[in-house]
Amino acid sequence: MRGKMKALFLAFSLFALTLTACSAGSGTESGKVTLTWWDTMTTDGSVTAINNIISEYEKAHPNVKIKRTYVSSSDIKNKLLLGSIGNQGPDIVWIDSADHQTFAAAGILADITSEVKAWGQADQYYDGPWSSTVYDGKNYGVPVGSNNLALFYNKELFDEAGIKPPTNWDELKEDAKLLTKKNVYGFAVSAVKTEEGTFQFLPFLLQAGSDVPDFDSQGTLDAVKLYDYMAKNNYMSREVITQKQSDTATQFAAGKVAMMVNGTWQIPFLQKEGKVNWGVVPLPKGKTGATVLGGENWAISAASKHKDAAFDVIRFANEPARLKKLLQTNGRLPSRKDLLQDPFWQKDPQMKVFADAMEVAKARAYGPDYAGISEAIQTMLQQVLTGQVSPEQAVQTAAGKIKPLAP
Repeated sequence: MRGKMKALFLAFSLFALTLTACSAGSGTESGKVTLTWWDTMTTDGSVTAINNIISEYEKAHPNVKIKRTYVSSSDIKNKLLLGSIGNQGPDIVWIDSADHQTFAAAGILADITSEVKAWGQADQYYDGPWSSTVYDGKNYGVPVGSNNLALFYNKELFDEAGIKPPTNWDELKEDAKLLTKKNVYGFAVSAVKTEEGTFQFLPFLLQAGSDVPDFDSQGTLDAVKLYDYMAKNNYMSREVITQKQSDTATQFAAGKVAMMVNGTWQIPFLQKEGKVNWGVVPLPKGKTGATVLGGENWAISAASKHKDAAFDVIRFANEPARLKKLLQTNGRLPSRKDLLQDPFWQKDPQMKVFADAMEVAKARAYGPDYAGISEAIQTMLQQVLTGQVSPEQAVQTAAGKIKPLAP
């Protein structure tokens, strides 16, 4: 399976990119160990925090030079895959937690099980984010930080309607009905045909008592029917099939949506651009409470010639005080239990909702074939929300595609 997966991914990378070797390998420079570092961060605060970590490490370890490279989120997967051809992957890389097991199975990431065990910090992390770094019983990374989904609501519209934020699906349906007006939709999710659409659907799947391994179940159908109910009654725009999470946030900020499912990273945007008085509450429960994890993980390329030094950098960056400064800049939650109790996340009323949800947050740790699973879910939602097929038929078709891919 591993050989097959790697061949498939390498073939894809060759199709997607030109055959230009990535000059990302580690080496030595003037007697120093030179490590390459890739991440996807662009905001001034995040870049400054990363550069500070690198500067502090280099000052404490004069024999090490770290070369940081920004790689866009849309390019980093392809570059990693292409780099593996020439054994030129970066020493240190940030990857999306949903992709971690796929890269591990493809042989692109280094097995750091022994290093993690010697470090002795694994029990400080929540099971959800930590599970995304593990494949086939071995550890291939360490969480950087997490995010998850909650319900944002327009306080003014709720006050006008004389209602409170919903705590369960029945209340969610009723509130969406009462809040829908001529120019305002009561509810919104992103159901776009990308991973964002899957990411937003998974909490409802989990709340309904289902999950990817048992996709062909009543719980899955209940979750899909919830989406269908909102769209059929015009409480949610059918345009959600083309709207990214950022698009939903923009509509919410303008007062065109009364409730939306979205994540921690939208808080800085809403604080700066929002024209409404808004709040955040946990996602309404179905049979149970649940949300889904996003975020990034540290990993080391299997091509690294300096794995010990690379892991030492990761260990250095994950010291709580240093990690806190980094996470504060990019809307992330700590994956570490001890750090999540810091007042920065506990005293902010919005961030605390997401922080508390870490207890029920599940990672998208569904094995190396997750991309195929996600695509089947995206197609299912598109078909239902456009009225092409019934929820029952869409679930049955998706389940047939997912069954051979699920762990």
